[in-house]
Amino acid sequence: MKRHTKSILEEISQSVPQNNREALIESRASHVISSALNLIDMLYESYDENTAGELSRRLINSIKSSDPAKFERGIRKVNGNNETDTN
Repeated sequence: MKRHTKSILEEISQSVPQNNREALIESRASHVISSALNLIDMLYESYDENTAGELSRRLINSIKSSDPAKFERGIRKVNGNNETDTN
């Protein structure tokens, strides 16, 4: 007989009562939004206006489409251009 095991995260998420789950979702959403805003601020501090705007647009689009590769490609493209500019 095969024994079914659960991951720790599955156990924790199933043990949280519904009202606490809603508070947990609210808290996580707040942290994610704050982190995203801090990242966008960092982009504008680190890159010129056009590049930061492009990267922040890619960040938002990658979140909307659930595809982190969109943002990663943009960062690689910018970093690749910066390396060739400094050589």
